[in-house]
Amino acid sequence: MDTPRRLISALAVTAVLATSGCAVNELNRGDSDGPLAGTLDGAGSSAQSAAQEVWIAEAQNANGRLTVNYEPSGSGAGREAFIAGGLDFAGSDSALTAAEAEAGLGACAPGSGAINLPLYISPLVIIVNIEGVDALNLDAATAALIFRGEIREWDDPRIQELNPDVTMPSATITAVHRSDASGTTKNFTDYLAQAAPDEWQADAADAFPYGGESAQGNSGVVNAVTNGRNTIGYADASRAGDLTIVSLKVGDEFVAYTREAAAAVVEASPLEEGRAPDDLAIRLDRTLTVPGTYPLVLVSYVIACREYLDPADAELVRGYLSWVASPEAQEIAAEFAGSAPLSPGLAERVLAAIEGIR
Repeated sequence: MDTPRRLISALAVTAVLATSGCAVNELNRGDSDGPLAGTLDGAGSSAQSAAQEVWIAEAQNANGRLTVNYEPSGSGAGREAFIAGGLDFAGSDSALTAAEAEAGLGACAPGSGAINLPLYISPLVIIVNIEGVDALNLDAATAALIFRGEIREWDDPRIQELNPDVTMPSATITAVHRSDASGTTKNFTDYLAQAAPDEWQADAADAFPYGGESAQGNSGVVNAVTNGRNTIGYADASRAGDLTIVSLKVGDEFVAYTREAAAAVVEASPLEEGRAPDDLAIRLDRTLTVPGTYPLVLVSYVIACREYLDPADAELVRGYLSWVASPEAQEIAAEFAGSAPLSPGLAERVLAAIEGIR
C-alpha cells in the first residue's frame, strides 16, 4: 500500500487549525483520486486532537474519496467505544492492557486482538513565573516537595543549591495543579513517583493527589501561572508560551526541554513485558540517566485491530496509520500541534506493526 504524502500547503493546514466548530472531514477536501476510499471512524484522546486534524486534512487531500472522522471524546471514552466495536481506531493516552488487547473486541476478527501504536509524543514541562528569575533548574526530588507543599519558599536552600548562579527571591511559592483528572497529571505524577518516590509518596494518577491551587485544563494552569506571582505549574509544552521552562536533572546534568530529547527517552525506554511483538506499549523509564533524554513526556497511542472483520477496513486503517507514522506527518504534527516526532528507531517499529494489520 502506498503511503499518502503531504500534498497541501502550510497555509491550508493553518486554515484547518484556525477553523473551529467545523468537522475536519469537511475541510480542505482535495480532488486527488488517491488509493484510499471509504470512511474511518476514530475517537478518544483530546491530546491528539490538533495532530489528528492536520493528519486527517492531509490524508483526505491526498485521497479525495477518503473520509476520516475523529472525535476528541477523551481517552477512556475512546477505549470503551473501540472495545465495544463502535470505532475503527481509538486514540488513548493509556495503552490497552495486555488482557484487554487480547480479549474479544467488537471490530476485530475473533482471536486476533488489538495493538497499541505510540504515534503521538507530547512533551510536558514545568513552568514558572518568578520575579527576577528567567532560568531555573530542578531535580525530581525538589519538584516533588514543591508540589506536595513541603517546600514553601523560593529561597529554600534546596532550590538555591540547584541554582547557585541565581538569586532566588524570598517569596512564597504558589504551586498550581490540574483540577480535572487528566493524562497530563498522570504522566507528571508518574515522573515524580518514579524519579523521587521517597519525596512524592504517591502513585501515578489521573487526579492530583495533594492540595494546593488548582485550575481546569492545560490552559487554566498556564493562565494561573502567567497571571500569578512566584508561581509554578505543569502543562503541555505547546501551551507554555513565554513562561520560563524548568530544566530537569538527568544524571549529572540539567536537560532543557527539546522535542528531540523527549523522543529520545521514549525510544530508550523498554516495551512492556508480556505482550505480542507488534503490541508497542511502552514502559516509560523516567529514571534514565542517558545524556540528552528528557523524562517528562506523555505518550499517546492509536489502538487498532490486528485483524479486522472487514478487509476493506483493514486497508483503510493500514493506509491512514502508515501516513500518520511517516516522517512527513510527524513533522507536520510537531509544527502545528507541538508534539515530538517519533525517533527513526521507534518509527521503524511502528511502521512494521502497522504493515501487519489485516
